[in-house]
Amino acid sequence: MCVVITGQTVNAIVQSARDAIVAGRLRPGDSLPPIRELAVELGVNRNTVATAYRQLVSLGAADTRGRGGTVVADRLQPGSELAAPADAVDLAGGNPDPDLLPDLRAAIAAAPYRPTMYGTSAVAPALRAAAPVLFGDHPQEGELIATHGAVDAMERLLNTHLVRGDSVAVENPCFLASVGTIRVNGYRALAVELDEHGMRPDHLARVLDEGARAVIVTCRGHNPGGIALSEARAGELRALLERYPEVLVVEDDHFSLLSVHDYHRVIPDNSRHWAVVRSVAKFLGPDLRVALVDADPTTAAALDARLRSGRPWVSHLLQTTAAHLLTDPATTRLIATARGEYARRARLLVDQLTTRGVASTLGPPDGINAWVDLPDESPAEKVSTELARRGWAVQPGTIFAVDDATQRNGLRVTTSRLDRATAEQFTTALADAISQV
Repeated sequence: MCVVITGQTVNAIVQSARDAIVAGRLRPGDSLPPIRELAVELGVNRNTVATAYRQLVSLGAADTRGRGGTVVADRLQPGSELAAPADAVDLAGGNPDPDLLPDLRAAIAAAPYRPTMYGTSAVAPALRAAAPVLFGDHPQEGELIATHGAVDAMERLLNTHLVRGDSVAVENPCFLASVGTIRVNGYRALAVELDEHGMRPDHLARVLDEGARAVIVTCRGHNPGGIALSEARAGELRALLERYPEVLVVEDDHFSLLSVHDYHRVIPDNSRHWAVVRSVAKFLGPDLRVALVDADPTTAAALDARLRSGRPWVSHLLQTTAAHLLTDPATTRLIATARGEYARRARLLVDQLTTRGVASTLGPPDGINAWVDLPDESPAEKVSTELARRGWAVQPGTIFAVDDATQRNGLRVTTSRLDRATAEQFTTALADAISQV
């Protein structure tokens, strides 16, 4: 390989490498010269090159691959879900059913809002009072913080504890926004495989031993997996995490009030850094950008400081509207209806897949998405393309992979608006698509 890195000091070597990456002389996946060889080429000490490489990793410009050396990192371009064509049946969107959401216009008009001034509490009193509705099955042991939705909470929580180059353990397949947040902020995502019970303890143990500084666990309604964490699995993960009290443990429970499954705690009693995140997007509406975070006092204080340094608080108009809906009897009944409907609609897909024997889901369904495993000989990209040709839009599972080496062959199918006829027609089309690729 022709050496394109120059310099006699750490800073000069780092700048030269970054210039080469920007100019395209070094591309994502390219191996950097071995430390010994580059040191000889530049006439510098090996420690100088080693330090420069460590800085490139901490800046997110390079990744270490152990014996595979140091390589140029992928460009910071988070993946995105594919938009459904206008003429396709949309089973790709990942959205709740609008008919099962409350009327936000009426809620805003009915909420007892007062104009908020500088210096007031970041958490609206009405939302604080309504918090037990959202956290009724979780003992509030920490401090409450309001954030601009669950993804905002995740990013700020990671930023309170990590520095560029730190590793985060995440489920694989992974919620797209989570892995995107990790990459954009210069952290490393470490894949932990899923089974029907949730995150696998043996895989989590491995990445913790590799130095993961944070763990994000989805409690219920996993996206894209469509499963809930079982009680037994939560206990296994909790016992494992007891050995790592300094690791930040974040529970993403975005589907809380809609799940037909109970909440099972993963955070161990001796954890020093933890947070439980519950947003209202799935049952009050994605445009109501409000989430509540219950966190240990140190994490809550750091999270509050990060909020105040940017957007100082979540709009009290939004918070008060969310509080009004959480305590509104009609909305409570609507959420109960949605809970039953989403479970029933997911079962429609599972039952049809079982009847036809064409594919299987990851586990008992929970949420508004289902993961459909495909035969090894039927790649997800080809199956999804064939389905699109037949008028069906789904998401290929490849976009949810933590990295290229951990791709699980499957599809994400959104079931939030599914009816029996559509389920039958889709599984017929899926069987045909699988047979054609």
